[in-house]
Amino acid sequence: MNSNIQYEGFSTKAIHAGEEPDFRDGAAGDVVVPIHLSTTFARQKVRIPTAGYEYVRTQNPTRKALEIKLASLENAKYGLAFSCGLAAETTILLSLLHPGDHIIAFDDLYGGTKRLFNNIFANIGFEISYVDATDANRVAEAIRLSTKLIWIETPSNPLLKVSDIRAIADIARMRGLILAVDNTFLSPFFQKPLDLGADIVVHSSTKYIGGHSDVLGGAVMLNDDNLYEHLQYHQNAVGAVISPFDSYLTLRGIKTLALRMERHQKNALDIARYLERHPKAGRVIYPGLKSHPQHDLIRSQTTGYGGVLSFEIKGSVTDAEHFLESLKIFALAESLGGVESLVELPSLMTHASIDREIREKTGITDTLIRMSAGVEDIKDLISDLEQAFG
Repeated sequence: MNSNIQYEGFSTKAIHAGEEPDFRDGAAGDVVVPIHLSTTFARQKVRIPTAGYEYVRTQNPTRKALEIKLASLENAKYGLAFSCGLAAETTILLSLLHPGDHIIAFDDLYGGTKRLFNNIFANIGFEISYVDATDANRVAEAIRLSTKLIWIETPSNPLLKVSDIRAIADIARMRGLILAVDNTFLSPFFQKPLDLGADIVVHSSTKYIGGHSDVLGGAVMLNDDNLYEHLQYHQNAVGAVISPFDSYLTLRGIKTLALRMERHQKNALDIARYLERHPKAGRVIYPGLKSHPQHDLIRSQTTGYGGVLSFEIKGSVTDAEHFLESLKIFALAESLGGVESLVELPSLMTHASIDREIREKTGITDTLIRMSAGVEDIKDLISDLEQAFG
């Protein structure tokens, strides 16, 4: 493979980066990178691994192709592919921080990330402060002498709050801190945090990057040589790597990322506008709506708004459950970013591990519904919502 070819367009990168045909003597010229299942690689010289490969946990040709493609999509120097998003997050914290170090995190985060921070890392001596990162000044005010890392999702999960990445990156740079941005909700197609000043970009590639609800994975993209070496070393040491077959599935999913994201966004915006008009829907949260408090901000740092929206149904949690259980096309399921439309109740599903008092203080009410708009025909999705409202 020739990984030195430079591509301009996003779709061209998504299709070709890391998967250029190999025309060396004896190579087959595969258009799609093969799945390399070997767990070990023979060498002719004791001191020289063949083509740099020695053991599958350390590196694998299929995974390497995926990492090249991931880096290309985020305009990054390096990409790392992990077994899942939480494995990527764990490796970042284990490799870059020590007990006693302080993390500033967005108060609205994926429930699994908060569980990891609160129930695992806090128990071994990490200190975590949660702030409303829609205001960069609050991030700055939370900095301590022991602060090492700022962790944000933008848009956040499930309230779709938007942070000013440039402003927070400036704060981090001035104070010598690392800024990590979870870019799962928008994907590299709509947002590139490294270009805005972030140090590390994290994805659950299970979501939009994979795109078909059939592969578990995580990704980290970055430019700094030292950070990359630390992360790669610890990833190998703890074994948090994606398998060759899952690398292949993720590579396949990426090739249609641009097409899918455009359709996800169109459907999400149409649904959000429908919900704003519906008498049984309360608060509707989607960054593409002018009613969103950070609508102008997200327009300034992205090229789109993504396919996730949240809304409150009027009534009680029982009303919310009845609505969700009445849907026929929307699958009542956790996760997001697949071609099929998914819907869930964070208070009882993805964020159930967070104390109710903390959830409600953040804004996650019992009747808040999170929706991932798929790529189905919009008329069918609207019809399904209409019949579920009754």
